[in-house]
Amino acid sequence: MRVLFWVPYPTEGASNRYRVEQYLPYLRQRNIKCILHPFWSSPAYKKLYNNGKILFKLFYFLIGAFSRVWDSMMIFRYDMVFIHREAFPLGGAFFETFLSLLKKPFIFDFDDAIFLPSASRPNSFIEKLKSPAKVNSIIKKSSQVIAGNPYLADFSKPLNSSVSVIPTSIDTEKYCHVDKESRDKIIIGWMGSITTLDFLKILEPVFLSLSARFKNIKFVIVGGNYSCYGLSNIISKEWSLESEKDYLKGFDIGIMPVPDNEWTRGKCGFKAILYMGMGIPTICSPVGMNKEIIEDGVNGFLAYSQEEWTEKLSLLIKDSDLRKRIGLAGRRTVEEKYSVKINAPKLLAVLNKVYDERYKK
Repeated sequence: MRVLFWVPYPTEGASNRYRVEQYLPYLRQRNIKCILHPFWSSPAYKKLYNNGKILFKLFYFLIGAFSRVWDSMMIFRYDMVFIHREAFPLGGAFFETFLSLLKKPFIFDFDDAIFLPSASRPNSFIEKLKSPAKVNSIIKKSSQVIAGNPYLADFSKPLNSSVSVIPTSIDTEKYCHVDKESRDKIIIGWMGSITTLDFLKILEPVFLSLSARFKNIKFVIVGGNYSCYGLSNIISKEWSLESEKDYLKGFDIGIMPVPDNEWTRGKCGFKAILYMGMGIPTICSPVGMNKEIIEDGVNGFLAYSQEEWTEKLSLLIKDSDLRKRIGLAGRRTVEEKYSVKINAPKLLAVLNKVYDERYKK
């Protein structure tokens, strides 16, 4: 089986790294030839979410567009196409329609509510060039849809009868539980990107309250430049693929504040899964997939208000045994439901199903 994987980003992009790339060794071991073609290259991705750089971005956009056109001309080389999120970032479903006309089977995988209008702040000017409505067309034309959570699956099912749910997962052998040595400083950590950095504003009163009460805490923000007026115990670090695990190992508590809206209800709770997979006790806003991942007080905490954020963070700050117990329970949850080991066979089954329906009738 020869499968062309169209993904938006290079390895640095968390979405396709965890939903596509980490499964490729498993698939190749089962005699599936996997060809991975991101739209944006690594040099482009490093600048993509920076302000300005219009000509630079345009240059790499044209390279990505040419790559997709070339792939389309060579599409006879592949048995099927796996499209993560979209084949092309702007306009309609051009390439998906082309595949449909050729009767080339393709699988559509998505992990966000990309059927809603959205654009990162540095690139907000291109929002008018995007076409979220094309997602409906892509879903209809797909041989199979893979949704990252039940919310996205429910959106897809009226448009396509072949829908599977495969949650975003981690390699639990790579992201291992780390026993924390007893120490005076407690690090409350957040890992994300510039597109979700604003979510931390929800917790600024909580940060101020906790800092006044506990002198042994520090907030480490990985993936964006963040500060809170009146606090000197916040450290911002630039995310990198090489340093990701080391930063996570330093977290004593992981936080995932999220506003409740249509867009966030479509998110897959990956930040929580990443923390929990490392055995980090986790507190999340009770939005979307987070409510399915976390059983409050058992394998993590859900905080419904700023008062609950303060209360539950205080419990974890004060009690090292509680941090350990919650962290280990979170790790077990990931091993049982959100690991590559558990979900790779599900992806393989989808590929085999689409291949058999097209070529073994």
